Amino acid sequence: MPRTASQSSGMKNGVVQPDGLLGSISRFWQVAAIAEPFHRMFSLDDRAIQYPHAEVERVPRLLKGPYTIGNPQLLLTGCRIDYNILYSAAIPLLVILLTTILISPSPPNDRLHKPQVTAISLLTALFLTSLITDISKNAIGRPRPDLLARCKPAKGTPQHELVSYTVCTEKSHHTLHDGWRSFPSGHSSFAFAGLGYLSLFLAGQLHVFRARTNLLRVIIAIVPAMCAAMIAISRCEDYRHDVYDVTTGSILGMSLAYFSYRRYYPALRHRRCDIPHPSLAEAGGLEKMRKDEEARIGVRVADVVGDNDSEVVPLREGRRDSGLD
Repeated sequence: MPRTASQSSGMKNGVVQPDGLLGSISRFWQVAAIAEPFHRMFSLDDRAIQYPHAEVERVPRLLKGPYTIGNPQLLLTGCRIDYNILYSAAIPLLVILLTTILISPSPPNDRLHKPQVTAISLLTALFLTSLITDISKNAIGRPRPDLLARCKPAKGTPQHELVSYTVCTEKSHHTLHDGWRSFPSGHSSFAFAGLGYLSLFLAGQLHVFRARTNLLRVIIAIVPAMCAAMIAISRCEDYRHDVYDVTTGSILGMSLAYFSYRRYYPALRHRRCDIPHPSLAEAGGLEKMRKDEEARIGVRVADVVGDNDSEVVPLREGRRDSGLD
């Protein structure tokens, strides 16, 4: 018997919670981005949190919550969509698709493999970065540099004692509680996950680590990473984060970008670094890939089949398959 609309979607606070992928995305953002963070105690005489609250940010917002995304029944209250998503996700994805489809396409027998795995790799880096960053923000609960300007402590609050967020008079729920989401910087981690990945991708496509590579190629590959650095620096200029938040976020985003990139592409010094690893179908399946790897590194067959009398597969001579120039 088919389920009714009320049965197929949950109801919470008068808002329909859809099942499936949309439901998973909705619940993720409610937990990671909307849930209240840990409120670390603070002191009014702490200079590190006495900076002004910038109403207009250098990487500004596109929309302010509450608002709806796609399905009018899917309400994400308090979330923000900002230009960082445009700069760090949409533009890198567009450049990657144009490059892999028009400028450097895949072989004729598998034209979709390169754009597919490259886009998946980028989105994986962005998703992992957002997940780890948002969970860390809420768990650590480090005050932002502009916390006191957000909090607006009540008159008579002790100046030289540790107090909790209950002394705050700010009426906006998001403005107040977002003041405890300083570490690590979300803009920095997301920027380096997207634009840092784009730098790695361009470096591979342009073979920037080849001997006597044209300097222009190196500059092109560096530009996205420099843009990510400017986004990170803007968070310090807006007094949303300090240098420790920004540095940690940048390292986190770049590390996950490199991790995701290397899952699908060889090292940047490889002579074919512009070509992703072959798909399982193209490589002949997992079994063929295993045998090729055993023959390349010279592992014992006994290590795989458990036979103590098995022979040792000899190493190949030289480094013909190392892929290095």
